[in-house]
Amino acid sequence: MAVKNPVVAILYDFDKTLCTKDMQEYAFIPSLGLSAEEFWSETGKLAKAEKMDSILAYMYLMVRKSKAKMLPLKRDNFVRLGESVEFFNGVESWFDRIRQFGEENGVEIEHYIISSGLKEIIEGCPICDKFKEVYACEFHYDENGVADWPKTAVNYTTKTQFLFRINKGVTDITDDVNLNRFVPNDDRPVPFRNMIYIGDGMTDVPCMKLVKVNGGQSIAVYRDQRKETVTELLRDHRVDFIAPADYAEGNELDEIVKNIIQKMAAVNKLVETNRQQMQNSTR
Repeated sequence: MAVKNPVVAILYDFDKTLCTKDMQEYAFIPSLGLSAEEFWSETGKLAKAEKMDSILAYMYLMVRKSKAKMLPLKRDNFVRLGESVEFFNGVESWFDRIRQFGEENGVEIEHYIISSGLKEIIEGCPICDKFKEVYACEFHYDENGVADWPKTAVNYTTKTQFLFRINKGVTDITDDVNLNRFVPNDDRPVPFRNMIYIGDGMTDVPCMKLVKVNGGQSIAVYRDQRKETVTELLRDHRVDFIAPADYAEGNELDEIVKNIIQKMAAVNKLVETNRQQMQNSTR
């Protein structure tokens, strides 16, 4: 029987990590007759006034504002909004290229999204089929197919649960029993040392730090005007690397990720050698 290659999981934030701005800003917010600044400012004020989670606040405002404009929020409409999302340079060819590079180095690459944006919009993007799982906010829809309640809300701290789900191979978000069951580290499908987290800023810090302290690698990407923010994360040892959000082959991010994959492939070979030697020593 052929031995399965070890898995390296690359975990991505979405907004301002893969796409150039918050996904709601491409088409949804303009459809309300609002600017992005107006919508997010009102979200912040609502969250503060009601002592409300900011993610639930923006989802609530999406429902309320749409009703006021007589624009019912339907899943199909959200999915179509994904067609308007604009990605950073190189993103659309990135996933297949990196997966192929992993194969050439003896590891299987799995791509995951962990986002506070909307899963429905991500599903409408041309890159959605590149991910093994997409973990993001999602609405519940009533008998008329209209969004009426948040089904899943993913904020910057709840993002971390999905790292453990991937680590243990418990991808069903309704399965808390197996998620919390003890599994020895060596028996988990994706060790933390085989994780690469890519995000753009402070809302990714819990995930970045969790991956980093458990032996994985974290990368903060940026556009020129936000370099100081991610440089601070690097100085504070919250991330391992920073790079411009340019995913084209041969650019800095591409080189960093490929070097990490090669390192992880080498470590996995050493771990397997050690495991085999330990087994032989007990015979």
